[in-house]
Order: sequence, then C-alpha cells, then structure tokens
Amino acid sequence: MPTESTAPPQFHEEGLRRQLSAAQMAMVAVGGSIGTGLLLGSGAAMEIAGPAAILSFLAAAFVNWTVAMALGELACAHPAAGSFGVYGELYLNSFAGFIARAGYWVGLALAIGTEMIAAATYMSVWFPGMPPYFWIIVFGALLLVINLRSVGSYGRVEFWLSMIKLATIIAFILIGAALLTSGRAVPQYNAQGGFFPAGSWAPVVALTYAIYSFGGVEMVAVTTGESRSTKDIPRAVWMTFLTLTVVYVGAIVILLGVMPWNRAGVSESPFVTTFRTVRIPHASGLMNFVVLTAALSGANATLYVASRMVFSLARTGWAPASLGRLNHEGSPQNAVLHSSFGILLALGLVLFVPQNAFRYMLGAAFTGMILSWLVSLAAHISFRRRRSPAEVAKLPLRSPLGIWGSVFGFLAVTLSLLQTWLHPLVNLWSGLTLIGVLTLAFIVLKRQPLKGQTSNT
Repeated sequence: MPTESTAPPQFHEEGLRRQLSAAQMAMVAVGGSIGTGLLLGSGAAMEIAGPAAILSFLAAAFVNWTVAMALGELACAHPAAGSFGVYGELYLNSFAGFIARAGYWVGLALAIGTEMIAAATYMSVWFPGMPPYFWIIVFGALLLVINLRSVGSYGRVEFWLSMIKLATIIAFILIGAALLTSGRAVPQYNAQGGFFPAGSWAPVVALTYAIYSFGGVEMVAVTTGESRSTKDIPRAVWMTFLTLTVVYVGAIVILLGVMPWNRAGVSESPFVTTFRTVRIPHASGLMNFVVLTAALSGANATLYVASRMVFSLARTGWAPASLGRLNHEGSPQNAVLHSSFGILLALGLVLFVPQNAFRYMLGAAFTGMILSWLVSLAAHISFRRRRSPAEVAKLPLRSPLGIWGSVFGFLAVTLSLLQTWLHPLVNLWSGLTLIGVLTLAFIVLKRQPLKGQTSNT
C-alpha cells in the first residue's frame, strides 16, 4: 500500500495509449449504460409508478446531470484511467480512493457475468439445441481478443456495437412519436387508472430505479486516461449525458404512450410491438439481434472499464504489481484477464448454481457501482472548496450548479442506495458484505509496504 505523504499522489499511468476520440469515449459510457432491461421490458419504475414514471426519469436525468458535471470538472483537471478513485484519493482520503476503485471493479466484474448469461439466452432463440455454456465461452473469448488489442481498435468496435442499440432506440422513439401524433395509436398516459395510478408519491419511490438506469455515465471519466486530447473531454461528457437523457426519457415517454403501463413487456417487448404495428418484417428476430448486441456491447464496455480500475489500483500499490503491466498494444493484459472472472462466474452459474444465488451478487454489484457516484460527488465538493474561482474558470468544462449541484446529487444518490438496500433486504446484506470485505482489504493492504512501481511491459 502507498505510504502517506504530504506531496500530491502520483498515479503512474504511463504507457497507456491516448487514442480515443470524444465520440468513442462517449460510446463506451453509452454502451455500458444502456442495458438490455430497457430493450426487453417496462422495468421496475413503470410497475411502481405507471405513466408517472416519466417524472421519475426526468428527475433521474437531473441527478445524472449533477454526476456528469462533477465528473467532467474533475476529469478536465485530472484526466486518468483511475478517474473517481484518483479524485477520491486526491480530495478525500486514501480509503475513499481505494473503495471507489475496488468496489467498482467488483461490481463491474459481476455485471460482465450477467451480460454473458443474457447473451447466451438470446442465442438460444436461434439455436435452441446449443447449451448456454458454449455461447458464454465463445463470447467470452471474443471479448478478451477485443480488449487485449490497442485501445483505438477497442474503441472502434465498441462504437459500432453501441450504435446498433442506440439507432434501434432512436428508431423506436421516432416511430412511436409518429404513431401517437398521427392517431394510429391512442395515447395511454391517462388510461388504466390515470397518470398517477399508484398515487402522487409513487414517482418518488420509483426514482431509485430510474437513477440506476443512468448507471454507466461515470465510465466516460475512466476513458479520459486514454483520450486523444484533453479538449475532447468536455465534448465526451456532454455527448454522454445528452445521449442517455434523450434515450431514457424519450423511450419511457413513447413506451408509456403506445402501450398500457400494466401490460407493457408482459407478452412481448414493447419495441417488437411497435415495430410490428408499422409492419417492419421479422420484428422479433430483429430485436433479438439488437438485445444480443446490447448485451455484448455492455459486457465489452464493462470489461474495458473494470480492467482500467484494477490497473489503476496496481499502479498505485493497492493491487499486485503484475496487474499494472501493459502488452505491446498498450493494453493492461493481466488486468483484463483478471477482470474477466465474471465470465467464469457466469459459466459456474449456468452449470451448477440456481438462479436465486444471482440476486446476492446483483446487490453487491449495485453497491460497488453506486460507490463511484458518491465518491465522485463528495470529491467534487472538496475540489470546489479547495480551488479558487479563477482556477475553476480556467477549466474547459464547469458545472453550472457548482458545489450545490453535487450536494443535491450526493443526497439523492445516498437515498437511492438506502432504498435499494431495504427493498429487498438481500441487497442490504450483500451490499454491506461487499463494503465489509473492502474495508478489511484496505486495512490489510495499508499495513503492507509499497513495492516498486511496475514497468510498462
């Protein structure tokens, strides 16, 4: 573990190739955020609030804005693959820096497994005779090949995988809007119990699930360690925020308009229903292809970000030095391989473990991911307190809400985390277990002397 020092911490990310454009940086975050849940069903927010879930997503977009702007400011000041772990260590303390990176890495590694299982499920539609573990092995090997190549090559692949699902959702929004405005579809916003079928407080309860839908916006900060230029960072942050806001708010508005909220996604995907209404041939097969690419894109982005997290931990002495080594392509090969343990976990689940065991890991995964938001917002509050107005004014991206935006975002995300822990309680135990294990690991590592810095190869 690094020794304490009054000097500014050094994060030793030398050797990473700076090859990502603003569009590629944004698509990594978009690819990691837009999951198969949006494409396959109405989601928990709709079940809780009905049409009023639109308000939940609008409020979640505002919270997402506070996170994006805080990360944008910090990333412009400190572009690093360690991102929020770096910010936590710089502006809070070493524990915050460690738990943000380590918790996020565990959460992402577990999430890779869920995407692999989803991809295997979608392939079974076309190849029902093939066992799921076959597809997990095939797609897992493909992800490793992509992530072990140069970051520029990786960025191009992820860009086009993300574009497939993004284009599908935009097509859904446009077609749905045309159906609603032309009269071919009767708006369902006030049907089935009105706009607030579960009461006026239901959107507040559903806000937690809407906020989690935007999870992934933080990935854009991780990509800044390999951006072509610091001038690309503000564009990438704004592109990520605006894309996710248009996609999630637009999709939920159209989805709740074209189908009754209590029937959406029960018999089939609302996307399939909408495409079939305008007589798009093979709508079911088309959407199966889209959700397959969505799962692969999500897993691809997740593996990239997870590998950079553990790479950053290794380069700062919090993980074995071998995880900080780079191959001739500039990829942290050992970090990529170790971050892929979620693929092996998925294989084990498919072969041996009942599906209920997966719920425990999901609670830990959510906790690890949301820790990155909390540390980022808290670090931004400290950052603003330490920097003079003149220093902040020089940054190419500044949060319009300043320190108070991050205060509001921190409170909102904290309440969302507590609500997730309490409903169901299994999330509480798995989340607290993760934090307990990470705290113990921090105490153990803190007592160990720092070993020499790793070489680039």
